[in-house]
Amino acid sequence: MSDEKSTGEEIHWLVRPETIRKLWRWGLSLLAVLVLADLVITPHPYFGIDGSFGFYAWYGFATCAVMVIGAKGLSIFLKRNDTYYDGNTSEGGPDNA
Repeated sequence: MSDEKSTGEEIHWLVRPETIRKLWRWGLSLLAVLVLADLVITPHPYFGIDGSFGFYAWYGFATCAVMVIGAKGLSIFLKRNDTYYDGNTSEGGPDNA
């Protein structure tokens, strides 16, 4: 960071620590307002559980967590070596036809 300031170049606004802090605060504030709005808005549940408090917040978080854990598990089967596309067919990589 000191190199960029010494050359006179401006740091991009999305990389600045104060901007990142503000974005986190705004995002968490918006999340809190939307979850608290669930207290005021009357839900019309289609299933029984989707009428519970904060359902869409915790369901979205749980779904995201399951997708991340599933992707980690899937990577065990789909992972390749760093040299997979280097052209060496003796190690199981694709041949350069």
